[in-house]
Amino acid sequence: MSEFWLISAPSDKENLQALERMNTVTSKSNLSYNTKFSIPDFKVGTLDSLVGLSDELGKLDTFAESLIKRMAQSVVEVMEDSKGKVPENLLANGGLKEKLKCLKIDLTSFVTHFEWDMAKYPAKQPLVSVVDTLAKQLAQIETDLKSRTAAYNTLKTNLENLEKKSMGNLFTRTLSDIVSKEDFVLDSEYLVTLLVIVPKPSYAQWQKTYESLSDMVVPRSTKLIAEDNEGGLFTVTLFRKVIDDFKTKAKENKFTVREFYYDEKEIKREREELSRLLSDKKQQYQTSCVALKKGSSTFPDHKVQVTPLGNPDRPAAGQTDRERESEGEGEGPLLRWLKVNFSEAFIAWIHIKALRVFVESVLRA
Repeated sequence: MSEFWLISAPSDKENLQALERMNTVTSKSNLSYNTKFSIPDFKVGTLDSLVGLSDELGKLDTFAESLIKRMAQSVVEVMEDSKGKVPENLLANGGLKEKLKCLKIDLTSFVTHFEWDMAKYPAKQPLVSVVDTLAKQLAQIETDLKSRTAAYNTLKTNLENLEKKSMGNLFTRTLSDIVSKEDFVLDSEYLVTLLVIVPKPSYAQWQKTYESLSDMVVPRSTKLIAEDNEGGLFTVTLFRKVIDDFKTKAKENKFTVREFYYDEKEIKREREELSRLLSDKKQQYQTSCVALKKGSSTFPDHKVQVTPLGNPDRPAAGQTDRERESEGEGEGPLLRWLKVNFSEAFIAWIHIKALRVFVESVLRA
């Protein structure tokens, strides 16, 4: 990582002699690469105002650095699947030179080619006004960052909570993405279908005994619909009046009845909610037209740990503006906002550094 020092030196007629002397000294031992860091002449004001500005700029400097680091971390979090591309998204607008102003350049180049932005921060204004403009700009960026990251974190939390339901074993995970309507006897006054978890070593025992665990069990009504490493999920149909007796006998034989009611509307709602959250989270980084390829699985990152059986269709448990715009078509709103405002915050921070050098130099003159 590069380290930068901003050094204020007494001025001379062309402001070049100090830089030449420094280049002569440092080049002998290859200590540093030196460039001119141009700072305009500001309206100085009173000594008291400069002392006050010195303190305020120190606090604003620390705040700006903290804000930039938080924004960079947010970019890392949003680009969790493409962390190798993070540096190319942490850039700054090129500057005021005609050849650079339409470019996004790396942060080192921005600092070494720094020019004061007279349009944003007019040097003819009192220093207090310039500092106030910078402080308000950074405060607004922080406010927006908080609201946007809070919304993103809420989205992530909701998605994680739903995904947790799709993990674990058959005893704890949701069954809505495993079962289907065809697995159940529905809308019957007398019959009901139960779901029973059977340990893998007991499959044969289950097949031999389930019909006799209680009276009124429908013969040949069991079917293995899913399994994990520990056991399988079987259906069994029986009369409603013997449910409690069947559960007791099943427990005695180490078969576990999972409490589950098939509600097609609720299952559809849960699946749609998971799909929506996955899509919304992905779109904060990339819009769906880029994130999803034709013919691919809609949500390739979501893995279900349980294998459904019998139904193969069931789900298993430096750029130019023009170039930046074309790429921006595939960027999600949060990443796009972070890129733009990281650049704005970084540029403001370097202007604050320039102001600190100017104020401290005048106070020590």
